[in-house]
Amino acid sequence: MRIVALLIAAGAACAQSSSPEQLFRDAVAAQHRGDDALAVRKYQEILKHYPGSIEVRANLGAALVKLERYDEAIEQYRAALAAKDNADLRLNLALAYYKKGAWRDAEQQLNKLRATQPGDLRVATLLADCYARLGQDEQVIAVLKPVEAAHPDQLAVAWLLGSALIRAGHKREGLDRVDRVAREGNNPEAYLLAGQTALKMNEFERARDYADAAVRLNPRLTGVDTLRGTVLSYLGDTQGAAAALRKAVDADPKDFDAQLGLGAVLHTDRDLDGARQHLQRALQLKPDSTVARYEWARLERTEGQAEAAAKDFEKVVHDDPGWAQPHVELAALYFRLNRQADGERERAIFDRLTAEQQKQ
Repeated sequence: MRIVALLIAAGAACAQSSSPEQLFRDAVAAQHRGDDALAVRKYQEILKHYPGSIEVRANLGAALVKLERYDEAIEQYRAALAAKDNADLRLNLALAYYKKGAWRDAEQQLNKLRATQPGDLRVATLLADCYARLGQDEQVIAVLKPVEAAHPDQLAVAWLLGSALIRAGHKREGLDRVDRVAREGNNPEAYLLAGQTALKMNEFERARDYADAAVRLNPRLTGVDTLRGTVLSYLGDTQGAAAALRKAVDADPKDFDAQLGLGAVLHTDRDLDGARQHLQRALQLKPDSTVARYEWARLERTEGQAEAAAKDFEKVVHDDPGWAQPHVELAALYFRLNRQADGERERAIFDRLTAEQQKQ
């Protein structure tokens, strides 16, 4: 190794207990057998006498990363890069930032690498993942579309790109990729995302099939019972929906979608006490949710609380004026309360919104 030759040339200055050559060999051996703490101590001893050694700093950085001492590792990599710009060192620096969770810093280093290595699959994938964690889905798409064309069989690329497309509103395009990841990779998380996406696209039977596949692969997967219960409620299987949603609520009482869905299903089955309990919990979890407020207003109407239901429907249409259904619900309540003019106004709004939606 070149570092050994460099250390031998100046060995006299470090002759207290071990030669620099022996220290280096001991440090490397410690790393190889997984004793990173010992390796760190030996590399640090060498650096006291030879602080300009790039190789020692690089090895020390790797050992520190293994110990999850990311800030110290970053310090070593940056010092090595200041002495010599090197692609491997820069990638290691980016990975240290990535493992630390410093996505923006990792992204900056990866973009420097991508400028000189535009075809590197690993760099592009890591960069896209950083953008995804930063919530920059359009950047994920921009980075990965060319990569996908060059590497069409890479499921990691399909997963990152498909997920980003879904989040960015390109549901059909994203679902095609996530579906492939699910089937070819036998991936329960991909089946879950595919099912959630199909549900949003009102493809309920397809969403049910995805949910069932996810359950078969991992019945304890977070969110899968919520998805399955929600889909079954849309398909009219209230008994199956209630069973799945109860499992979800039992597993995580803070699951808003499960609490909301179970409340709505129990309302449909005329278990009004149960519906009230779960809808109240949903509203506690998300007080500003218009969907939870809507379901609560429907329950109040069923219980005969017309005035209270009208006030809650009014909150819903105020917060989400483009949602058609609450307007017709509110119109019916106004007519029941002998507020004819208000009822006519809400019905007219419903008719207008429905016509606009049909045109779209």
